[in-house]
Parts: sequence; C-alpha cells; structure tokens
Amino acid sequence: MNRLSLSALMMTCATPLLAEVPQVAVDIAPVHSLVAQLMAGVGEPDLIVRPGASPHGYALRPSEARAVQQADLVVWMGEELTPWLEKPLSSLSGDARHIALLEQPATARLGYRDLAHDDHEDHDDHDDHKEHADHETQGDKGHDDHAQAAHDDHDGDHDHSGTDPHAWLDPGNASVWLSLLAEELAGLDPDHADRYRANAAEAQARLAELTVQIAAELQPMQGKPFIAFHDAYQYFERPFGLTLAGTVSLGDASSPSPARLAHLREEVVEEGVTCAFSEPQYNTALIETAVEGTGAAIFVLDPLGAGLEPGPELYPQVLRDMAASFAACAAR
Repeated sequence: MNRLSLSALMMTCATPLLAEVPQVAVDIAPVHSLVAQLMAGVGEPDLIVRPGASPHGYALRPSEARAVQQADLVVWMGEELTPWLEKPLSSLSGDARHIALLEQPATARLGYRDLAHDDHEDHDDHDDHKEHADHETQGDKGHDDHAQAAHDDHDGDHDHSGTDPHAWLDPGNASVWLSLLAEELAGLDPDHADRYRANAAEAQARLAELTVQIAAELQPMQGKPFIAFHDAYQYFERPFGLTLAGTVSLGDASSPSPARLAHLREEVVEEGVTCAFSEPQYNTALIETAVEGTGAAIFVLDPLGAGLEPGPELYPQVLRDMAASFAACAAR
C-alpha cells in the first residue's frame, strides 16, 4: 500500500462517520415551518403543497412527487385535510415513516360546527333542542318559512362534518407537535438528537411568548362577533376568546346559495357584526355580497401563509398576521 493510500485510510478511520440527515417532506407550509425550526442547523424539510394552493385538492408536481418518494419521514395533517395525499404516500413512500398529526393522541381535535343548525337556533332565539322541537310542532308559519330557507341552504352547501383539520391554528397543538416531531427526528438521526430537542425547546419558548402577546392584543376583540368565509378558525378562536357569528360557505369546496347569503346578511345586522374575513384563495365577491349594505368591513385571514416565504419564520408570522387582522377589526 503506497503512502498516499495509507494516509487516506488513517484519516478515514480517525474521522467518525455521521448518520445521513433524514429527508423530510411536509404537506402544508405552517407545519413545514415547525419542522424547519426543528431541523435548523441540521437540514431543511421539503414542502409538498406549494404556497398559495389549496390543500383540499392538489396535483403533485414532479419535484413534489420526488420529495415524497425520497422522504424518510412524511409529516401531514391527515386525510381530513389532504385526502388526495393518501394514495401518493402509499405508492411513492411506502417504506417511509408517516406521521398524521390529527391522529396523534396528544393533538387537540375539534369537530366541525353545525353552523346551519346554529344559525337556525340563534335566529329563532331557541334555548335548547327541546324548545326547538316544541316550535316545530306548533305549525308557526314564520318558523316553517325560516326552516325551509335553512334547509335550502343546507342542500346547496357541501356537508361539513367530522374532524376540523385546521388544528395548526391552535398554538397549543403546535407546541405538542414540536416535541413529538423532535423525538421522531431524533430516532431517525441519533447523531443530531440533542440538536432537535434543543431546537424544539427554543421554538416552544418563543411560541409561548407569542401566545401571551396575541392574547393581550386580542382582548378588545373578545365578545365581538365576526363572520368568515368558511369555518376554519375555531382552533384560533378558542384560545383567544373569539366569537364566530356565521360563515359564507358551509364547506371548503362549496358555493353558497343565494338564500344562504341573504340569511347571513340578516345575521350580520341582527348580531351587530362589524367585520367579515376573507381568505386569499377564495372569491372575495361572495363575502362582499354577504355584507353589502351592512357597513361591515372586510379583512383578510391567511391561515396557510399563502403570501409568506416558506421556512421557520412562517408559522409564527401566520399567527401574528391573523392576530393583526382581528385587532384591526376590534379597533373599528
């Protein structure tokens, strides 16, 4: 063996081999941001659903399919948000570890609210289901007309039942996932386990501080009802004491009927709603129609960070931007 080969061999033996950094693919930008915080200083995760696109229905680009195929770990919300992703996960990354966050026992999950039924009860000032039944048996014509309108609304909108998948909007869930995913990464990459755990602790501390700041900022919004395009915000409403009065659409993929819009306009007036919130990916004309002539102002909520650069700062900025929109409403 010549001197050069012997030197190379000795250097190889003297240098410890580090485990390869895991390839991680994440479905949506807010969760991708959390994983990016965990992997800071080690590597970068791949984002599956490009910014600005709706996760409810999506066609993978070749580069995105490749990221899924090469992943050691795929983190996704679950089939409740991205049902189309289940098949690619099975066919492209069958050997990878798949983490559906909505299926994790520590995740706080909420069911979709029956907004059509709630609106119906609120409008008639019912106290409970029994009183509702009593009214139905009394043959009140006004009530029957209203019930028919609500029924027409329900028929015209997509069924919104089951688990609400927008769970990333609860900072408490984000904190839970940081711990859970840090341990997943540590198991795949023991050489960087301490780094993943330290990054998780730092991210959780920053998130806890941000949550306190937002709670203080949104105190003036408590008890002030608002309407939104669709029912996507209860995970943000609950920790910060916000009150949804109604939505334009009863489903993520549905278009509201004229009767639905007319009924919502009545609710805006009766409830004293002064703010409505649209989303970047939805037609603002619908929510403009719903509040036309009521004096309610329209603001934007961006729960996916469609207008933000993907990366570690996206998730906290999504929360800040949503808080700023609600604070602007409260200031009216």
